[in-house]
Formats: sequence, structure tokens, C-alpha cells
Amino acid sequence: MYKIDFTHPSAVHFVGIGGISMSALAEILADAGFKVSGSENTRSALADRLTSKGIKVFYGQRRENITDDIDCVVFTSAIRPDNPEYIAVQEKNIPCLTRGQLLGQLMKNYRTPIAVSGTHGKTTTTSMISEILLRAGTDPTLSVGGILKSIGGNFRIGGSDCFVTEACEYTNSFLSLFPKIGIILNIEEDHLDFFKDLEDIRHSFRKFAELLPEDGCLIINGSIERPGEITDGLACRVLTYGPDEKNDYYPTDIGYDELGNAGFTLHGPGGSVRRISLRLPGEHNVYNAIAAAALADLLSIDGSVTCEALHDFAGADRRFEYKGSVGGVTVIDDYAHHPTEITATLKAAANYPHKTLWCVFQPHTYTRTRTFMRELAQALTLADRVVLADIFAARETDSLGISSNDLKLALEDLGRECHYFSTFDEIENFLLENCINGDLLITMGAGDVHKIGENLLGI
Repeated sequence: MYKIDFTHPSAVHFVGIGGISMSALAEILADAGFKVSGSENTRSALADRLTSKGIKVFYGQRRENITDDIDCVVFTSAIRPDNPEYIAVQEKNIPCLTRGQLLGQLMKNYRTPIAVSGTHGKTTTTSMISEILLRAGTDPTLSVGGILKSIGGNFRIGGSDCFVTEACEYTNSFLSLFPKIGIILNIEEDHLDFFKDLEDIRHSFRKFAELLPEDGCLIINGSIERPGEITDGLACRVLTYGPDEKNDYYPTDIGYDELGNAGFTLHGPGGSVRRISLRLPGEHNVYNAIAAAALADLLSIDGSVTCEALHDFAGADRRFEYKGSVGGVTVIDDYAHHPTEITATLKAAANYPHKTLWCVFQPHTYTRTRTFMRELAQALTLADRVVLADIFAARETDSLGISSNDLKLALEDLGRECHYFSTFDEIENFLLENCINGDLLITMGAGDVHKIGENLLGI
């Protein structure tokens, strides 16, 4: 594998530079004096930010973007062997790395690299950890899978030995990392265009846990099925969190305020007890906060600082994000695209004041939609009214013969009224005609469905 020499900056080209993680890595290298360029298929706010920083961004991935002065090329997991830039790199024999491999090499520069993994909740938990570390004055380097308002973007370069990043399991990317502290939030079926089944996914998470050194620590959700298969025999220390006293950390007295925001009493090792109030809804965020608090304790951060930071954290971009109100209709946007995430978000919304709960859902990838068709439909029944947009294909080109209309039929089979429109304009017109004062409208999905709410709000 090609090794980046961080003491001698070189020329690095990123294929797929506009992605949330790739853009962060590109900025980190550019800040370190590297000559950075990259390509992206479509223009985005992240790509525009890179351009404003003096990074050359090519729109359209073409072989001529790969010039002879490039020392290394970094690829996202979405790039396939038929990509013209990939072909050019192979023909020119230019060294290349995956995004995960570059991230892993970067982590080696820090004494305390922290990796947050799990099928769900990575961005929110990483954001919570970031807020705690910043409040504690630890000056961390951060790489977050979403836009964090307190750092004005998705990454921050710090001056300490602490580095925090999300660890994505897709294509086993997280197995290229070198964490000292690892967090596993949950393990469920997802990314079945790569993994064979849930057991294959669990095997990868076990391999991730095995990356941790003897003087490291794994913080893991004790509610994961058969947790011993993940933790037994590890060289590192293991801390668990979960719903009861069988775990090192557990909550009691979970409650919600008039806006649905969660609060709970946190019990920790040695009989420690503290009350934590969040500005986020949902029981899932209670457990995200517990994982963050456990990490803070491990780093010897004062418990009061942790409580203050968690209380002040108002959420990451696209995670139950309040967008505004129009005609008395409250508009929320959320990234949920897996049945478990949809269920958690809609259950959280039940505690938010509203008359009718509307969910405009954009399925994400044909593979996920086909795999979880029944589960997606069941989760969406938690909304009062459901509107479906076309499937967001993302990296996929084969429709597998399915469409959002198939999901509509599955919802109707469960007795839930559902509407499907092929364009955002049709959806927006339908909502304008049917949403009334006091309703709660959630735009939901990992694609560009957020544009619907933004268009209604005129932002």
C-alpha cells in the first residue's frame, strides 16, 4: 500500500471529492501544504467550499483529469473499475488509496484516535463527542459525517493528539483504520449490495473491534445481539452501555419535555449519577448521548462539562433538523433511510407538538428498497400521512425492476393511505393543498428530499 509522507506534502487527487468525508480529507491535506485536486459529477456546497479554498475541482470524471504530476489518487467506495479516471490511474500506474486507507494513515499521526462505528447514529454521536471535547478545551481534530454548526462545516483541524472520526462499515472501509478507542453503537442489516447477510456484517464489526490495541478501549451497546461474539477475547478494555444495570452505563427516568426533547438520569461505573437534558427528541438519542458520555469519562473530562455540552447540542445537519414554519406547518428534515432509523425518527416526532404527522420519504438505493420493502412500509405507518418520492439511486445504475410505487402498494397493504409522485413539484403542490396549520412535515431520506421542505419555506 502507498504511504503518504505527511512531512513532505505531495500532489493528491480525490475522485469523488465532493463527498462529506472525502471533502474533509481533501481540506486536511490542503491545510498541511499538499497540492490537492479532485473531481465530482455534480456541483455541491461542499465542492464549492473546496474551490473557495483554492482546491481545483473538475466537474465530470474524465481521464484527462488524471495528469502526470499527480503523486497519489484517492477513491471513494462508490468508484467502479469502469470509471474513466480509475482506468487512467491504472494505465499510468499512479499509486492510489481508498478513502478509508487515507483516513487510517492520518489517524496514525495522533496519540488518541477515536472511531465511532455502527449501522445508525454515527454522525449524531460523533457530533455529541465533538461538542464535549470542544467544551472541555481539548482542541481536537474532528471529521464528522454531517455539517456541524459549531465548527462551521464537517471537519476541524486541532492542535492536540486527539482525533475523532466516523468509521463506516460499507466495503469494510473501517477495517483500514487505526483507532485506540472504538465505539460500536449498533449492528444491523444494511449495505447488502456489499455484505452477504447480517452474520457477514457482524464478522466485520468483530474485526473492527480487534483493531483496538491492548491499551485501548471498546465502548459498545450491550443490547447488540450476542455481544460476546464481538467482545470475547479482545485485548482491549471493554465498556458497555444499555437499558439496565447489567451494563457499565445505563439510564433511568427517561422523559420528554413539551417539544419532545429527551432527558434522563445517567448511571455510570462506581455509582456515579447525573441528570442529562438534551435538546434532541427520541430514545435513540438518549443512547447516543450515553455513548458520548462514556467516552468523555474515559478521557477524564469533568462530568459537568459533559452534561453542559450535551444540553447545548442542538443536533447535526439533517438529523431531526428544524427548517422553519410556513402557514403554521412545522418543517423538519431528517437523514433517516433505514427502517430502524425511520422508526426512531417517527417515534421521536410523536412527542413533538402536532395535529397531523406528514412524512415525505425518498427511498435510498434500489438494493436497500428491495431488501427492506416490507420493513420500510411498516416503519412508515408510524406517520399519519405518507408521500413518496422517486428512489434516490446514489451509486446504483440497475433499478432491479422496482420503484417507489412498489413501496406505495406495500403501505396500502398495511392499511396506510399513501401518495406517490414522480417529481418534487408535484409533491410540493400536493403538500400546499393538504397540509394545514398545526401539522408537522418531515422530509426524510439520504438523497436530496430536503429540497422539498426548503422550496416550501422559500430558503
